Amino acid sequence: MVEANASSERLDSLVLELRRGALVLAVLSGLDKDEYGYSLKRSLAGAGLDIDEGTLYPLLRRLEGQGFLVSEWLIAEGRPRRYYRISPEGRRMRTALTGEWNSLAKVMKGLLP
Repeated sequence: MVEANASSERLDSLVLELRRGALVLAVLSGLDKDEYGYSLKRSLAGAGLDIDEGTLYPLLRRLEGQGFLVSEWLIAEGRPRRYYRISPEGRRMRTALTGEWNSLAKVMKGLLP
């Protein structure tokens, strides 16, 4: 049983690594219109990509710090929320990353059984 748990933990770790880079592209792709964190989380989950809030919010702050997102506080539904949207630099980065993603997917399709 210990060996099965260790194997499962290794798989979880590797899956997390695979997802990490995809999350950046997913977030940049999900912010063509203003979204607050939880609405983006729901939107991504609806598309089949669940992301933990403890991962999403630091990622949003990091991407904003890098100039790929802009944000502003707005009052909606009676409470203040921070809304994010992709910046012009974020659009350029999304285009570049999309090209890289498509190239990598093509290579991986040829490599995988």
